[in-house]
Amino acid sequence: MATAQLTTDRLAEKHRSTLDQALDTIRSRAYWSPYPEHPKAYGADGSLDAAAGLAAHQSRLNTRFDLDQPGTDGWTGGETSPYGPSLGIEYPHADLDVLLPAMRAGTGAWRDAGAETRALVCLEILARISARTHEFAHAVMHTSGQAFMMAFQAGGPHAQDRGLEAVTYAYAEQTRTPAGRAGWSKPQGKRDPLELSKEFTPVGRGIGLVIGCNTFPTWNGYPGLFASLATGNPVLVKPHPRAVLPLALTVEVAREVLAESGFDPNLVALAVERPGEGIAKTLAVRPEIRIIDYTGSTAFGDWLEANARQAQVYTEKAGVNTVVVDSTDDYKGMLANLAFSLSLYSGQMCTTPQNLLIPRDGIATDQGPRTYDEVVADLAAAVGGLLGDDARANGLLGALVNPDVKARLEAAAGLGEVALASREVVNPEYPDAVVRTPVIVKLDGSKPDAEAAYFAECFGPVSFAVSVDSTADALELLRRTVREKGAMTVGAYTTSADTERAVEEVCLEESAQLSLNLTGGVYVNQTAAFSDFHGSGGNPAANAALCDGAFVSNRFRVVEVRRQA
Repeated sequence: MATAQLTTDRLAEKHRSTLDQALDTIRSRAYWSPYPEHPKAYGADGSLDAAAGLAAHQSRLNTRFDLDQPGTDGWTGGETSPYGPSLGIEYPHADLDVLLPAMRAGTGAWRDAGAETRALVCLEILARISARTHEFAHAVMHTSGQAFMMAFQAGGPHAQDRGLEAVTYAYAEQTRTPAGRAGWSKPQGKRDPLELSKEFTPVGRGIGLVIGCNTFPTWNGYPGLFASLATGNPVLVKPHPRAVLPLALTVEVAREVLAESGFDPNLVALAVERPGEGIAKTLAVRPEIRIIDYTGSTAFGDWLEANARQAQVYTEKAGVNTVVVDSTDDYKGMLANLAFSLSLYSGQMCTTPQNLLIPRDGIATDQGPRTYDEVVADLAAAVGGLLGDDARANGLLGALVNPDVKARLEAAAGLGEVALASREVVNPEYPDAVVRTPVIVKLDGSKPDAEAAYFAECFGPVSFAVSVDSTADALELLRRTVREKGAMTVGAYTTSADTERAVEEVCLEESAQLSLNLTGGVYVNQTAAFSDFHGSGGNPAANAALCDGAFVSNRFRVVEVRRQA
């Protein structure tokens, strides 16, 4: 207890004000972040500046990443950057029969430390990750294919925000019940009252398994990692085999902070698979694994939900994101906003719009009526203009993360009339990078054969401009798409209050997050931690939201001990 209290005192001085501000912000839903977005903000107070971050990244290449974990029975690796170079890093391969018991050994002390100490230790982990944001940015860039600035922001401060948000919700849920002992007295009339002393302790479920994704290893990985750790659970991180480095760095920092704070570093560990080993399925059904966080394909997410019966499973799978275009009072702004949304990171975001539902008779705009064909042509021109300069295109598009995305992009051109053809963009710094601009394909929503195309997720830089008979038909198609296929995001453009309310009603009934009439610098595929919910957990795209109380509250149970007073 003395060690935990010293840890709390030391870390509270550094981080308690941050935790308090985060608690205030999840209630107000205002903008706030303790982690700087601009690269030039780093370099002071021990943080790495741009040159030091690059040097730190380069020092990792072609080396062994030793974490001093129990049960290491060999080494594995094989990451190749989407920009071309091989990373050449070898990671420890774990004997699970040795590692998993070792991870559980420190849970008693971690549980007894209490919710506040656990939260403060997590905040120290995040602070040290933040200080190395430039290093993490290169790791994210060269495993996900994101352009550097996006890797810096989404893989750095925005991911850290999501981790802190999870810690904040975890702390709030655990402290709903009073810590320590509470007196209980029930009057008995003329007899002496019944008196008990009651003690309530949040207890974690067991080992949490984080199954990482290729595209956003930190942004999607941190919520589950920190939610489980802050609620008293050990966490085993199983990265995607093409995106190990960002999560290996994270595990390294977490183990370092845990050890320095007097806890067992094996509360956080890394499980890297050998080529073709497929250890996610093996791990998912082991009895020690009691929580699973997964981002990825619908097929494997469905398998986890059906087969990992011993665990609480949180999934973010696939969906078909839709934009309803009814009318607009800022036609130029609408086109610019949509063009950016379709182009960012080559459409390789689970929030990128795929289907644009446009009435075949056209829409009303501030520049006069526009037919369906004109809207599609103008949008194609907006995307072409945005990406016409190769330097800017490389900065927005990044690189295609894997060959499957390239194959889908190439196949999409055969699904309908191409309104905007994809083109190859050369990256002069990384000539082996596969960089492609988006394709926009026109489909007739009234034809059954077109439905097979637009009703399935086509992950990557592919969008379908679907003609519909009316806005009412668009809303019915939207409802059916969300209900049957799921959606992480929905967008709509309308000047009609009645249509706006109708779109809202569909999204409320089908539990889909809605963005209306975005024409400025906020985009449908971007969300802000502490304010926006990523996913809803209420449609097939995901069974959880990042982050809300439900995301953390089932990772622990409150155990009561009653004593006769």
